Amino acid sequence: MKKSIIKIFSVASMFALSEMQAQTTANTLSREQIEAKKKALADEKAQLPKPYHPETNAEVDIKNAIKSAKKEHKNVLIQAGGNWCIWCLRFNNFVQQTPELKKMVDENFVYYHLNWSPENKNEEIFARYGNPGDKFGYPVFIILDETGHEIHIQDSALLEEGSGYSPEKVKEFFNAWKPKKS
Repeated sequence: MKKSIIKIFSVASMFALSEMQAQTTANTLSREQIEAKKKALADEKAQLPKPYHPETNAEVDIKNAIKSAKKEHKNVLIQAGGNWCIWCLRFNNFVQQTPELKKMVDENFVYYHLNWSPENKNEEIFARYGNPGDKFGYPVFIILDETGHEIHIQDSALLEEGSGYSPEKVKEFFNAWKPKKS
């Protein structure tokens, strides 16, 4: 009986091992496939608008965004990231190319792209907001009220769907953090 159980266990283990090897092989990309994916990503990145400007003074830009928000009774939506970040570029493009989302942003937020890159890490500004990129990656969103008070930090991964962003999740995010109208 013990020998039968051991044989059954051995056969089952070999089967499980061969299944794992088959899955590993199926999940492994060839060098050519990896290079093709890299090229497709580079091509996509090259075609998307570049909203981040490492040469600007983010401190001044954010103060001006807050002034505009106060005047217009809006909140400030800071999208932190960089032109190196495909997900940052995808989000910006997604909002700009989706009329309903663009309208929501234009009506409720002063939208600012806070650069983080080797050229300009804006370390003091990121530290002020608790370095959210270290925790969540990029892009990460910082919402300020019209007085400049931080009211929310948003992990962008929660807004993703497939290789892009979910229109419904992004709408919910914008609706949750738009200014409360009196």
